[in-house]
Amino acid sequence: METVYIAGGCLWGVQAFIKTLPGVRSTEAGRANGAGQQLDGEYDGYAECVKTEFDPSALTIRDLMGYLFEIIDPYSVNRQGGDTGEKYRTGIYSEKSGHLEEAEKFIRERNDHDRIAVEVLPLVNYVRSAEEHQDRLDKCPDDYCHIPAEMLNKYKRI
Repeated sequence: METVYIAGGCLWGVQAFIKTLPGVRSTEAGRANGAGQQLDGEYDGYAECVKTEFDPSALTIRDLMGYLFEIIDPYSVNRQGGDTGEKYRTGIYSEKSGHLEEAEKFIRERNDHDRIAVEVLPLVNYVRSAEEHQDRLDKCPDDYCHIPAEMLNKYKRI
């Protein structure tokens, strides 16, 4: 198994989507690459993300990037859907340089690569979100989500 951290706006919908993908073994809602301080329940400079454990023989970083681009506006800076702010930026973070190289290659090969605002960076730090945020849309399916419901169920295994 390998681990990558995926930011695609509000983590509730991103987690709900990613955990349905073939090859994903587990997900955890969290925050990555921030200043390391929690202020009034918020994490300074962190991106909301989903810690994703996956089987690399069944799912590649290139695959994950393709899936991520299905649910985000890759040109948007610090915004997805109705959510705005630095914590809603998009990105992929990893401790493995090979993951980052694959993600960068995915972006470079796109015709619109010069407009893409998705971060591809080494993981600096990670904080697990509170239990109330784990699998949030399973617990509260009527909560706001920037990802259309049909996308959340597109790859759902029955």
